[in-house]
Amino acid sequence: MSRRRAVRRVGWVVLGVNLLLALAKGWVYLGTGSLAVGSEAVNSIADAVYSLVVLAGLVLTTQPPDVEHPHGHERIEPFVSLLVAVGVFAAGGLVLYRGVHGVLAGGDRATFGLAAVAVLGLTGVIKYGLYRYVWAIGEERRSPALVATALDNRNDILTAGAALVGVLGASSGLPVLDPLAAIAVSLGIFYTGWQVVRDNVDYLVGRAPPERLRREILQRALDHPDVHGAHDVVAHYVGPEVDVSLHIEVEGDRTLVEAHEIETAVVEAVRALPEVDDVFVHIDPRELGEWKADRDVDHLLELGR
Repeated sequence: MSRRRAVRRVGWVVLGVNLLLALAKGWVYLGTGSLAVGSEAVNSIADAVYSLVVLAGLVLTTQPPDVEHPHGHERIEPFVSLLVAVGVFAAGGLVLYRGVHGVLAGGDRATFGLAAVAVLGLTGVIKYGLYRYVWAIGEERRSPALVATALDNRNDILTAGAALVGVLGASSGLPVLDPLAAIAVSLGIFYTGWQVVRDNVDYLVGRAPPERLRREILQRALDHPDVHGAHDVVAHYVGPEVDVSLHIEVEGDRTLVEAHEIETAVVEAVRALPEVDDVFVHIDPRELGEWKADRDVDHLLELGR
């Protein structure tokens, strides 16, 4: 299945599940008055709203390349993810406000039944399955928006558990546990928002990829039998993809055609890495002595020993 179809299908699945959970939690909240369940309903409504935003963003980012965007539209995804973070922080603020208000009021005195316990337990199970599904596709297809969505679903497992503690505590005669659980839910929501911002800011500011990938890039260049060294190896994120530039040392008596063939082979070897988009290789004649010490290269090679 193409990346375009795969990520769009995930978007539709997440949207549908969040809508169903929001309706179920809202119905239980109206029947029980539980702040914890109500907070979870707000969380699911926020999830549904940002799922719609993510879906729209995925439709845009999976458009094929065109004249104005020759590398495609995937680099828009970090901005979509940051929109997700805004929605997450807004939901967290609302839930925190309601929880603090409930604590100051001494807790909700409503009677809580099995429906609240059931909907929260079911939420945890469904969110775990959704987290594993979305995370797998997000990693496989290198989609920051889907990874952000997966993190939110993982966090929802914990917040649903906190809400369940509040419901059970309130049912046992400790109503203040209900708004306290709502506050715990809000903190979980804020943490998810921070994770999304942290990861996607890295994509936008051009941070270097993990050492594992940088070492693999260097090793693929050095694996060519005619390459005798490498320096000025630079790899950085441009959106969710990695651009690479590096200098390689070759014998100076190579013909222009031979040098071109070496460069092409190195470019193709590095570009074969699924995370890499563009590769730029500069050839230095070995005899000119342009090689220079590169501590980063030495460090990466040391990791492979």
